[in-house]
Amino acid sequence: MPPVQPREHQQELVFPTWGGKRRGAGRKPKGAHAGAPHDTRPALSRHEPVHVTTHLRPEIPSLRGPALRAVIERCFEEGCERFGFRLVHYSIQSSHLHILAEVEDRHALSRGMQGLLVRIAKRLNKFLGRKGSVFADRYFAKPLTTPKVVRNALVYVLQNARKHGMQLWPIDPCSSGSWFDGWERPPPPPRRANPGVPPRTWLLSTGWKRHGLIRFEESPRTGLE
Repeated sequence: MPPVQPREHQQELVFPTWGGKRRGAGRKPKGAHAGAPHDTRPALSRHEPVHVTTHLRPEIPSLRGPALRAVIERCFEEGCERFGFRLVHYSIQSSHLHILAEVEDRHALSRGMQGLLVRIAKRLNKFLGRKGSVFADRYFAKPLTTPKVVRNALVYVLQNARKHGMQLWPIDPCSSGSWFDGWERPPPPPRRANPGVPPRTWLLSTGWKRHGLIRFEESPRTGLE
């Protein structure tokens, strides 16, 4: 029996072109959580808070241990109010960070987050005795434009541990929940100073309360990250 010959495929003819954007051109996303688009960030208003999410590289240990959490919170404390950027609320998860911030504009967000993430990367590398990048890709930022959206974001950030299967009571110690004044019932008093700053915008300080205070047992809605 004669040997089977491989099937021939007609090659696609590609004609050279000049000008325009090449398919697949540009810097590729990197890291396990790559995918934050590299487009120009949207314009931001100083009246609207913003939800920022950033993921760490997979080789970085969990940030929820007491030692690494203390490193992160010290960086929050030192970089919470710079360049028109104000860090108000946060949650520290094992492989990523959530931040609710107030900013003067898009440039303030960029400068404030750049300074904060550089500070975190240097401190973590020093603590872990390593070199190299710490964050998997650039951060993702979403403006929060209505009281309802802000309330959903507050639940998502402060109660994010529940999204990952942790049932903590009454609040997550790896979040800014101890200093949050919008719980339906008063939480235990905090044992340390607030690494963030109080909100100034109407939406993040008062407006969201139109939709009710937040219960300890509330879980985040999906699709907000």
